[in-house]
Amino acid sequence: MSTGGSSEDPSRGLSTTLFGPVRRIFATAQNGLEVVRLGGLEMDRTRSPYEIVERTPMYRLRRYFPRDDVRATSAPPVVLVPPMMMSADVYDVTKDDGAVAILHRAGLDPWVVDFGSPDVEEGGLDRNLADHILAISDVVDAVKSHTGRDVHLGGYSQGGMFAYQAAAYRRSSAIASIVTFGSPVDTLGGLPFGIPADLASGAAEFLADHVFTHLAVTGWMARTGFQLLDPVKSVRTRLDFLRQLHDRDALLPREQQRRFLAAEGWVAWSGPAVADLLRQFVVHNRMLTGGFVIRDAPVSLAEITVPVLAFSGEVDDIGQTVAVRGIARAAPRAEVHESVLRSGHFGLVVGSGSVTHSWPTTAEWVLWREGLGPEPSAIERMSTTASARAYSSGTLTARLIHTAASAAEVGLGVGRVVGDIASGTVRSGLELSSEASRALPRLARLGQIQSHSRISLGLLLAERRRKAPSGEFFLFDDRVHTNAAVGDRVDRIVAGLIHEGVRPGARVGILMDTRPSALATAAALSRIGAVAVQLPADAERLCEALEIAAVTRVVTDPEHLAAATTADVAVLVLGGGDLRTLDIDVDSGATVTDLEHLDVDSFELPAWYVPDPGLAREVAFIFFTEIDGRLEQRQITNHRWALSAFGTASAADLDGSDTVLCLTPMHHPSALLAAVGGAVAGGARIAVARTVDQADFTRLVHRYGVTVVSYTWAMLREVTGEESSAIGPGGLHPIRLFMGAGMPVGLWNRTVEHFSPAGVLEFYASSEGNVVLANVSGTKVGCKGRPLPGSADVKVGAWDPVTREFLLDDRGFVRECEDDEVGLLLGQAGDVATIQGTALRSVFAPGDAWTPTEHLFRRDSDGDHWLMDRGDDVVLTDDGPVYGQPIVDALGSLDTIDLAVVYGVRVGDRDLVVAAYTLRDGRAPTAAQLEDALDVLPAAGRPDILATVPEIAVSPSFRPSDRGLREQGLPAPGPRVRCLDRETGSYKRLTKAAVARLSGE
Repeated sequence: MSTGGSSEDPSRGLSTTLFGPVRRIFATAQNGLEVVRLGGLEMDRTRSPYEIVERTPMYRLRRYFPRDDVRATSAPPVVLVPPMMMSADVYDVTKDDGAVAILHRAGLDPWVVDFGSPDVEEGGLDRNLADHILAISDVVDAVKSHTGRDVHLGGYSQGGMFAYQAAAYRRSSAIASIVTFGSPVDTLGGLPFGIPADLASGAAEFLADHVFTHLAVTGWMARTGFQLLDPVKSVRTRLDFLRQLHDRDALLPREQQRRFLAAEGWVAWSGPAVADLLRQFVVHNRMLTGGFVIRDAPVSLAEITVPVLAFSGEVDDIGQTVAVRGIARAAPRAEVHESVLRSGHFGLVVGSGSVTHSWPTTAEWVLWREGLGPEPSAIERMSTTASARAYSSGTLTARLIHTAASAAEVGLGVGRVVGDIASGTVRSGLELSSEASRALPRLARLGQIQSHSRISLGLLLAERRRKAPSGEFFLFDDRVHTNAAVGDRVDRIVAGLIHEGVRPGARVGILMDTRPSALATAAALSRIGAVAVQLPADAERLCEALEIAAVTRVVTDPEHLAAATTADVAVLVLGGGDLRTLDIDVDSGATVTDLEHLDVDSFELPAWYVPDPGLAREVAFIFFTEIDGRLEQRQITNHRWALSAFGTASAADLDGSDTVLCLTPMHHPSALLAAVGGAVAGGARIAVARTVDQADFTRLVHRYGVTVVSYTWAMLREVTGEESSAIGPGGLHPIRLFMGAGMPVGLWNRTVEHFSPAGVLEFYASSEGNVVLANVSGTKVGCKGRPLPGSADVKVGAWDPVTREFLLDDRGFVRECEDDEVGLLLGQAGDVATIQGTALRSVFAPGDAWTPTEHLFRRDSDGDHWLMDRGDDVVLTDDGPVYGQPIVDALGSLDTIDLAVVYGVRVGDRDLVVAAYTLRDGRAPTAAQLEDALDVLPAAGRPDILATVPEIAVSPSFRPSDRGLREQGLPAPGPRVRCLDRETGSYKRLTKAAVARLSGE
């Protein structure tokens, strides 16, 4: 009989209620014990089949699915590179859903580079970065040899960085495309937790120089560091595992991945390789700028010309999107695509996102590039114009939401997480203060220099060698020279020079092209305490210069040997290597010694030799300048050199991340005082170019990673022509600053426009005294700026250009000019600049001392100084003095005008002002355009004649010269010569009648 109610057995429900938790506890304990004993849950782990095709002490090259003969011989090869700290099995964590399996099923031929574990490989812990990159280059050749096809090169995280670097090193040879996953290029643009770049750079430099040179990173250290970069996710993953420890079936699908991340996937990291990575790609960020070094060879990602696909994760805090996107700027000649997925760093290559997105898209990419399929729908062209700020803000928002949600899941408050991210708001302030932190020690040292202080070029080079012997110093002919190598070269030259009779105080000429030996010779003379006389390249003026400076020995390179032997001096030949031969005319009677063939190791240095004895007050260099057709020498003391060196380093904010390209000839003061001096004082690298050629300039800028370019006068005309777009599509380049002296206004504007966002740092340095002005902000084009800290204080004294005397005030002192009044620039004479005959006393106050310069200036209401003219070049007309520089600047503001010069011509009994100019592209400005440009000048300050000329000569330092035009006198009447009508203020065509009227006929 039925009693009604439920048909279920009540005892069964009670059993489930009572014993279910018990069974869960027992299952948790059993699985937990298995994890403790075995490191994880026991499972049938299988790997995809592979064979070792190549085996070297550095790597083993795996070829997956080798038995598939048909596919292996016809499928496009894909080579995958693991990060240094991770096992090569990262591409085969699970047999069915691993990278190699997915690529194989798509019809590709997967290969994997296995570096092994350095701590068990012979010499593994001594590997450096170059070893890995050269190994990958060898792998590309090996796969190309086996398959007969170009290789699609890919890598995860640092493996992707290796792929970029190897492709750049090979100049893209035998590479079909590059695919990377979470691989940062702008390493300082997207640091974890919003760490300020300068803080990270300083810490990385310390670790590279003092920690990893003695310590390797073990596997457990790599694993712990990886987990600490995303601590919230690491805690969440562990809690998820513990919560499901009772459910073996739920854990097994992800167990292989968990064990890989928890223990099995990590390998040791050699200390030298870590130090290289930190020094080159974190401290100096040379993945982005270029100029990283592989076995003494400078390399740049700008060498990459093959297509690139870069994957990035929206919530990846290791390879942030902004850092990954740096490849578009670093490789301007490559076609760069990207694919962004909602993933963290590891999820890009292992996990559900990689199975459904990363690897299928990679397969589609390779097939598309091989012409075997359509373009993948999940990729798009990477923008090169979007700002890093836009990238950062989007990534930051995604990270904030993702991290906050993750923290909430594991029961953590979001306060600390939000606080870490919010700390990024002080980043800009820290970065600004870092400039001051670099400048203050330099200025403090400069302020401590007294007349008896030891300071010189040789001394600063010795300091660099002592502090960082392996640091990079000089780049020339695609080779990098370290501080130690340069120091050793200088010491060998010192021994040779002393053997040939050079002693402290001796004046030794240097007649050389811009090359390492020229700098090394100057440094060697400084180390001895001798004076380096920089001889002009013009052979016709050589004997005159030797006589003026009382030079008895000349150091020359083989190219200038013939010119040097024409003078009655001892000739010492240096440079060109020890295997070259010298073309010496035995009949010349010259005494020639080849320093390269001297056995300097057998020389014993004399007892009087003390390295770097130079005092601040002593003359270190002599340069020459041409004034009115005659040479005049300019003596530069060690203090004057140090002032320019430290001042340039501070004004240009130079540091070890910079590479300064010296285009200036070594015989010009700007080369040794500003370019070389600033680089030495700032710790930057120096790159030297043989010639100023557009194609060569473009190549050097990218390959050397040039961030600062030095110039003189109109030098940059050679690299800012219409064809100079070769610097990179969209103007992509690493240059941040041009620094030098004398750049014309028009060229300044074109340079800033063409090389945006690079700026211009214009200097003015007096030949007498310690006056150094600098236009640091660069906002006032053509302005010379204000005195550099540490240089002499300046004043503009009232000056009469007719009588060439100062104008005095009621008390008899020189009157200081009012704002915008033209006067003579004077620099205060200090203790170091020993007061000589050129210094004036009691100028503005009783007992003061000032050194007059040769130039007239005006000071505007902001305190900035504007060059007006050289005192001797002012044209004195019937209407008053006319200054040439404002006219040149006004004409230079017209896009159609290239160069301009202003000079005076005597016609009858009066002096006329002639402004001659050349055209940029053959298009002449109209009379209206000329008049509008000159309207900024007072009526009495405008030129009488405007003449279009076919050419304006430039000196070896690219300074425009009016000498030839002035000798021709008044320009002949013609359609492109105009004469000022003073009554109407307009310029009309110069006719014969007008010439007669001007001549008073």
